[in-house]
Amino acid sequence: MIEIPFSRRALMGAGAAAAMLPTLAGRASAATPGYEEEIPLWEGPPPGEGSVSGPEKVGGPGKGYGAVSNISQPRMRVYRPKVPNGRAVLVMGGGGYFRIQLWKESTPIALWLQARGYTVFDLIYRLPNDGWAPAASFMDAQRAMRLIRARALDYTIRPDAVGVLGFSAGGHLAGMTALAPAIVQYDARDAADSQPVQPDFSALLFPVVTLAAPYDTTRTRRELIGENPGPEAVRRWSLDTHASKEAPPTFIAAAADDTIAPPAHGIMLFNALTGVGAAAELHLFERGGHGFGLGKPGELIAAWPGLLGNWLDNRTRS
Repeated sequence: MIEIPFSRRALMGAGAAAAMLPTLAGRASAATPGYEEEIPLWEGPPPGEGSVSGPEKVGGPGKGYGAVSNISQPRMRVYRPKVPNGRAVLVMGGGGYFRIQLWKESTPIALWLQARGYTVFDLIYRLPNDGWAPAASFMDAQRAMRLIRARALDYTIRPDAVGVLGFSAGGHLAGMTALAPAIVQYDARDAADSQPVQPDFSALLFPVVTLAAPYDTTRTRRELIGENPGPEAVRRWSLDTHASKEAPPTFIAAAADDTIAPPAHGIMLFNALTGVGAAAELHLFERGGHGFGLGKPGELIAAWPGLLGNWLDNRTRS
């Protein structure tokens, strides 16, 4: 692996911005191995309409095991590697915008990346199903990207080597963050909000890409724009409509037997990106279904993290 040297000027600029930020107190936790602190995204009430009542919930046995919902305090869990490689990834678990799959999706990949030198920020974002307006999720993702870059010096990362990775609805959220940075989701609050929103690379796993027919049956679509949206809402929140040559390099992986977000989603985005001259790579596996996480040992789909690692290493060489 060839590493690009740190940009001292970029790090100093990020450090200056961080110095003007309010103190973000880390909260250590022994409940989840690997992460050392949590960084709240907002000082005071977060922007956007809506609220939640009652405590945060974590799913018990079943499909939602380990998934979090009823989120009132959006934040990032920080996984710091022993030897940082200078790169960071903002991870977004899926769950149809009504829960966030930590145990099945975001935690395993966070630990995998952490072991390979990446500083990982696992995003716990607000959800429409909890009572927040749909824009709240996208506000949280944009704010997270800005905070990571503003605090790059604190975490020994390069502000020009910060990517996103998302699963399913989290892939949709990561994709919107990467492809539609010009859609300003909230008014600036502090120095961090002067940082760029667009990530330097994106990895989307079994992502929800389009909200248009015939792929309009996802929970993501219902939570974001309802059962009977107008064509403008469908266009605004479909990833392929935001494809441009300025898109960051994009890695996409999905399974051919996925019936929830069929592989046509990933194919559609790949075609849209390459059609305008953006860099993209697509991997389709015969089996894996939806929500395959890291995959099980012995399964072909379990090769995707290694493929992603190789792709990321090759991106640093270009």
